Amino acid sequence: MFGKEFQRKYALTDQGIKNTKSATLWTVITNLIVMGGMGILYMLMDKYVATLTDGAGLPGPWLFILMVLGFVILSLLTHLQQYRATYGLVYGEVKNVRISLAERMRKLPLGYFGKRDLADLTETIMGDVNRLEHVWSHCLGYLYGSFISTAIVGVMLLAFDWRLAIACLWGVPVAFILLFGSRKINKRNSEITKEAGIAVSDGIQETLENIREIRATNQEESFLKKLDDKIDYHEKTMLSGELSCGIFVNAASVIMRLGVATTILTGASLIISGKVEFMVLFMFLLVITRVYAPFDQALALIAEMLMSQISASRLMEIHDTKTAEGTNVFRPQGHDIVFDDVSFAYDGEKVLKHVSFMAKEGEVTALVGPSGSGKSTCARLSARLWDIPEGRIKVGGVDINTVDPEVLLTDYSMVFQDVVLFDDTVMENIRLGKHGATDEEVKAAAKAANCDEFVEKLPQGYNTPIGENGAKLSGGERQRISIARALLKNAPIVLLDEATASLDVENETKVQGALSRLLSGKTVLVIAHRMRTVEAADKIVVLKDGSIAEEGSPSELMAKEKGIFKHMAELQSESAGWSIA
Repeated sequence: MFGKEFQRKYALTDQGIKNTKSATLWTVITNLIVMGGMGILYMLMDKYVATLTDGAGLPGPWLFILMVLGFVILSLLTHLQQYRATYGLVYGEVKNVRISLAERMRKLPLGYFGKRDLADLTETIMGDVNRLEHVWSHCLGYLYGSFISTAIVGVMLLAFDWRLAIACLWGVPVAFILLFGSRKINKRNSEITKEAGIAVSDGIQETLENIREIRATNQEESFLKKLDDKIDYHEKTMLSGELSCGIFVNAASVIMRLGVATTILTGASLIISGKVEFMVLFMFLLVITRVYAPFDQALALIAEMLMSQISASRLMEIHDTKTAEGTNVFRPQGHDIVFDDVSFAYDGEKVLKHVSFMAKEGEVTALVGPSGSGKSTCARLSARLWDIPEGRIKVGGVDINTVDPEVLLTDYSMVFQDVVLFDDTVMENIRLGKHGATDEEVKAAAKAANCDEFVEKLPQGYNTPIGENGAKLSGGERQRISIARALLKNAPIVLLDEATASLDVENETKVQGALSRLLSGKTVLVIAHRMRTVEAADKIVVLKDGSIAEEGSPSELMAKEKGIFKHMAELQSESAGWSIA
């Protein structure tokens, strides 16, 4: 019952399976004890009827008082155990599920996140786990426990009187067959509702992130109309899904409840024909009140369980994605970066084709070329932010695909074009480059990156919060903090992707000077469009359409007739004199 398929279907951990088994066991025990209470009531009623028909006196009350007291105590203890097994254990498990999910995502290659947007992943971690938490705590143990306890009671009723047992219980399997038969419809409605909900989250996030651009282009009405349409569609899908599910649940409940009528009719017929006594029918009517009670809630739970499988499949998709793994030991012989016949594709579209080159330790290697030629991809692949399907990349003779990414990245400092900052102080954003760095070390790195100039003007200096992703800073200031973070780390390999693109000429000169001093002796891979940025590079690799078109020193490439690098340099030189007429 609780095998691997069941575990995957509801995204349960091994501990979750144990919790479900425990909850099922205690639900069975609790249901049977409650059913035993009906037995006490039947015995009392039987004795009372005997006094009316046979003239026998009522027995002393103490026996029944003791039985009722024992029943109450036993029922209380079992209900407490059931509550602990169905709710207490599960609520602790949810924390572990979220942590394990976050740990799994931490080890996934960066390429995975390029295929999933932020709203979708947030919905998985928060919304899907919340939905499954309710299923784990309220549905699984309760439902399967109700199945087992009803089966036990059903066998006992069949042994007592098979005719009344069938009249009493026939509606239960029919109701569940109806519900399980509707699972494809409910599953499809759930998928549509989930997609519509994610679209709403995406729309809200997109509107908030681009509010300045929306206002600047007078597109508020257009964007709000699109968002309204998404919200309206989500509302319609929710209503449609709940209506469809409600119809099947209520139909199943009505069918199951018909068992009361068939029991009364069958019992009355048997009493008239003298085949059963009134007290037998009375016992079955008592049993009906408890047999159906667990399933009143279970019918709605089954519908929720069927819909929760969509959330479970989204969680399992993350767990099934191959992680970027490797050894925890990284001992390179130097830090030369070697690309050996490397090819790479995004969603089937090749962006690198058989690329081979070397970035030597102690030298600055520049990657240049038209937009979309594969420069940034090369930089990211060199740090194993993606895994390559063809070829090899080595650092100091070690294949980076054999090294754990977190271990590998201890030897890398990176400054990319898209700067990511946290909603914290300037000091802590820079300190991110080196855990445990002193304030003096942070300030030295900031000064080298020319940050102190604008930090001194902030209200609280280095202790000033900079807002979400550095919203309170200019583009150039954000980029200088990113450079300071990389300088603080002081790793032997430095990747710079348009690191000075947002700086004015004066600050660019200052930062380039700082970089020149502090990058001495390191393996430096620079990506830039400005020829001024790479004119002092030791080596230039020119990429075009994902392949290496030229390679050599700046002077060698400038000496080439009709060379790509020379053409790019000449175009930039001509554009330098451009002005608004």
